[in-house]
Amino acid sequence: MTMHEPSTHVVRKTSTTLADGRELLYFDDSEPWVSGEKTRDLVDTRPLPASESLSQMRLDVLTGDWVVIAAQRMDRTFLPPPDASPLAPSRSGRPPTEIPAADYDVVVFENRFPSLAQSAAAQHLPSHVDGEELWPLAAGTGRCEVVCFASDPDASFASLDLHRVRTIVDVWADRTEALSALPGVRQVVCFENRGREIGVTLTHPHGQIYAYPYLPQRTDAMIRQSRLHRDRTGRSLLSDVLDTELRSGRRIVVDTEYWVAYVPAAARWPVEVHLAPRRAVPDLAALSTAERDALAGVYRALLRAVDDFFEGVDEVPYIAAWHQAPVGADRDLGRLHLQLFSMMRSPGRMKFLAGSESAMGAWINDTTPEAIADRFREVLA
Repeated sequence: MTMHEPSTHVVRKTSTTLADGRELLYFDDSEPWVSGEKTRDLVDTRPLPASESLSQMRLDVLTGDWVVIAAQRMDRTFLPPPDASPLAPSRSGRPPTEIPAADYDVVVFENRFPSLAQSAAAQHLPSHVDGEELWPLAAGTGRCEVVCFASDPDASFASLDLHRVRTIVDVWADRTEALSALPGVRQVVCFENRGREIGVTLTHPHGQIYAYPYLPQRTDAMIRQSRLHRDRTGRSLLSDVLDTELRSGRRIVVDTEYWVAYVPAAARWPVEVHLAPRRAVPDLAALSTAERDALAGVYRALLRAVDDFFEGVDEVPYIAAWHQAPVGADRDLGRLHLQLFSMMRSPGRMKFLAGSESAMGAWINDTTPEAIADRFREVLA
């Protein structure tokens, strides 16, 4: 099937089931696959046991935050050699991988070691830890997906051609819409971790999508602030942030017809930039064709700018996370935007979250947002 929104960019989606019951989706943007002239290999030959999740959530009563307990992730794959990557295509002479086909464009599948999964609901858990009312307990339901950006293990997101980046934008939108429809999901977040310095365990170019059954800490705080702002002013906080950054202009790094990138006035990280559509939309699925087309170029340019940020560093580690509006209650208080940041504070030196940040949540940035914006403008010129 093609994506639901009319577009000159056509993607064919094919669904299959892996040997342990997890879903896998091929998103093809090249021939002979996109036309359906040929079809993908849908048979997973591995002798895998049925997939199940024992994830649970416990409420930290001191902060009000849910903590996911996912002990099954302790033994997940860690930095395998390139010829043993589970994200590579399954090719002759090598053990089969998570992807049955011998090649692919973009693939999405349920994580084999998920933090959250629909199957977690099958557990018979008590409502509280040790029967104590102080400690609420719940199954870690939700869904965690892996998005393989390319079959080439040496590729990076920034190295992809615009046609492929545009496909990934459609993939994010497709998965956001699908996961938002799952029962109990409160927020869908698409993100990429890049770099061993931040704990990446698979170097193959990929991202992830989490469907949370609760509002994560940052989202919960933003919604709380947005509600206070609306009660006080009658306006949208995230829209006012964008308008104020545009009015100032001091930290704007990209200003186009559809998208604006800026370094936030209170940036926390030594490299940080936010990207927002000019039009207020709740999530990636709500973007128009023109907005998706424009996003492909702007987003890739920002990733390349991050790699150019420090002289002498070819690949800067980063996290790129799409903040989307909650599903259901408080959806009107959210607005789509990207947070792209790096923990690198200078070539070869990382910002470690020690006592002030990790223990107390009291953030200290080692540079100024204005200096970050100046450097972004320099490398984007």
